[in-house]
Amino acid sequence: MTALKAALVDLLALLVPVECVCCEAEDTVLCRGCAKRVRQLCKQPFRAEQESPALVGHDDSVKLAVVAAGPYRDELAQCLLSFKHFGQWRLAGVLAPCLGRAVEAALGGAAGYCLVPVPTSGKAFRKRGFSPVHLLLRCLRQRRMLPHCQTLDALAKAGTSPAGWPSNKTARELAAWLASAIPGVNKEDHPGGQKGLGRGERARRVRGSMRVRRRQANALRGRRCLIVDDVLTTGATLAEAARAVTAAGGVVCGAVVLAATRPPAYASNPAAGDPR
Repeated sequence: MTALKAALVDLLALLVPVECVCCEAEDTVLCRGCAKRVRQLCKQPFRAEQESPALVGHDDSVKLAVVAAGPYRDELAQCLLSFKHFGQWRLAGVLAPCLGRAVEAALGGAAGYCLVPVPTSGKAFRKRGFSPVHLLLRCLRQRRMLPHCQTLDALAKAGTSPAGWPSNKTARELAAWLASAIPGVNKEDHPGGQKGLGRGERARRVRGSMRVRRRQANALRGRRCLIVDDVLTTGATLAEAARAVTAAGGVVCGAVVLAATRPPAYASNPAAGDPR
């Protein structure tokens, strides 16, 4: 079986030439050296919420504790970019174990938690063909990592009918309503995603953007949950996910991400275990 798999990989390399997403070495999507560097960057998960404005109060109190697998830089950043935006789904084999170690660090050996992945938008899913966070968690399940954690796909994008969305409106009326409801956000400048948006604009963009699936509401109620996402920036997305889970009766105990764009000065310190 191993020989057959290796032969298929060699055949695929001939038919569809690939190169390392980091160093451009031929015949592999990620060479051994770069894969080792990714694992090194994620060797010591760390607490990352203090650098994300949406996750701390004005008095520096923590609203949501977040454990990051590694800093969003160098080979880890390049892998994530290729994984999310260039269809390199095979990188999940390297990235998933890194995320798994961050989850283990957050739990500190505790059991009874469920992992709630942050959903991707329908547009992004159609473009990629997969949801990055869900694929990483599926890879962990296939490798039988985190056997004491259940993954609960409870969150969904609110889509075209979020709470408070006006019904029976023309396209022009809806555009006017959006402009008044989300001031300061130019839809033409930022047609999708949050890249380039400031702290306040990010928060307004995601507010009310997530909901709990009706079929999952009962399964979520009263459960201790960890929100799971790929990249932490301002924390607005995690805060919105936590709001939706809490509103449905889930008990949000923290969050885990694969990478933090603003790793704190204490990133080399061990992550705190057993979220509360």
